[in-house]
Amino acid sequence: MRWSDLDKRTQSIIVPEIKHPSHRMGNHRRVYLTDEAWAITPRQPETDERIFPFNSKSISTRFTEWCKFLGVEDLHFNDLRHECISWLFERGWDIPRVAGVSGHTTWSSLQRYTHLSQHEHHDKYEDWFWRPTKKSGG
Repeated sequence: MRWSDLDKRTQSIIVPEIKHPSHRMGNHRRVYLTDEAWAITPRQPETDERIFPFNSKSISTRFTEWCKFLGVEDLHFNDLRHECISWLFERGWDIPRVAGVSGHTTWSSLQRYTHLSQHEHHDKYEDWFWRPTKKSGG
């Protein structure tokens, strides 16, 4: 993701070549950032055209190494995406709003990431110390 694709007015960004089974190339999608993601963005130094100038393979390798170091078994990087999408539904977000963040275009593709229940909406991360906020993020 590039700084030039960031829209501060709408708190959104264009994700280039978003993964989609039926598309090979040219599948760019605008997604909206949660307040937590938005809080992290301005803290990034503009040293590159990319907001997060890291190699994806390096991130994947480090994630796997840290899971092993911490004794966390059977956790994959994409599981974090699943957790985030489920968390948005737990907070009471509706399908179009979650899809706007996740980049999914159909309910059927989004549904596999969710575990909807009849429980009252809640935010299990509400008091989590490490959760970024607009206030702490600038």
